[in-house]
Amino acid sequence: MPKDRSSSPLCSSKFNNIKVKKTVSNNSKKNPLEGKLKNKIMRKNILTLLLFGISIVSFGQNSSTDLKMSPDYNLNNSDLRDIIGIEGIQFQKAIFSGDSLKGKTFHLKVKEIWDGEIVNDSTIMNSADFPLDYLRKIDDSIFEIKAISKLTSDSKLKINFVFPGFTSHTKFKIHKPQENSYRLRNLISESDLQIGYNKPFILFAHILPFELGNGMASYCEVGQNGKDIDKWGKKYGIKHYLVFELEFK
Repeated sequence: MPKDRSSSPLCSSKFNNIKVKKTVSNNSKKNPLEGKLKNKIMRKNILTLLLFGISIVSFGQNSSTDLKMSPDYNLNNSDLRDIIGIEGIQFQKAIFSGDSLKGKTFHLKVKEIWDGEIVNDSTIMNSADFPLDYLRKIDDSIFEIKAISKLTSDSKLKINFVFPGFTSHTKFKIHKPQENSYRLRNLISESDLQIGYNKPFILFAHILPFELGNGMASYCEVGQNGKDIDKWGKKYGIKHYLVFELEFK
């Protein structure tokens, strides 16, 4: 199986913990100038940590509106993580927030790309088609969507999209020689893509890796390149991949 060579936090979907170590001086004599200098350095360090923290919170939130997206890569139970790992199940969760979300409908589409060509561009779920108003429109300022995928026994890719109150089930043909190499990615966070209202934006993708040669391959080489996503097949020589677009309207 191809292995991702990159050690980027975006590839591993984890952030390193930030630890601040407090040092104690053995010198009992206090120098007023030294104290002022330490306070100045401390204020500078605190400002740096605050700015660094802001950059992490804003990660994947390149938006010209109040709409924000927070990726959630964690499963709550370690036993559950072990089970889905051995079963080959992949999981992504995106939590959207924004005051203008309330009252909006949502539309999830898929583009299926083979050999660099879009062979299918279709709707998976459009809440505007629902007859019941409480399902048709988002009733909160927070909206959560989960994607859960698994390779089936008949060599198809099954993906469940879990929305508040219901689930959509879809299946796709795959490139069988690489059936164990598909990976589910959150492209908003990996490529810092623009999101907003009343216009489709790319959310998830199910991709094959970019072959680097000598038995090496990389998913992040693809996932972090947010430009010309529809042309990845030709640019990276990827046989098949799926791109999922979401719109709040």
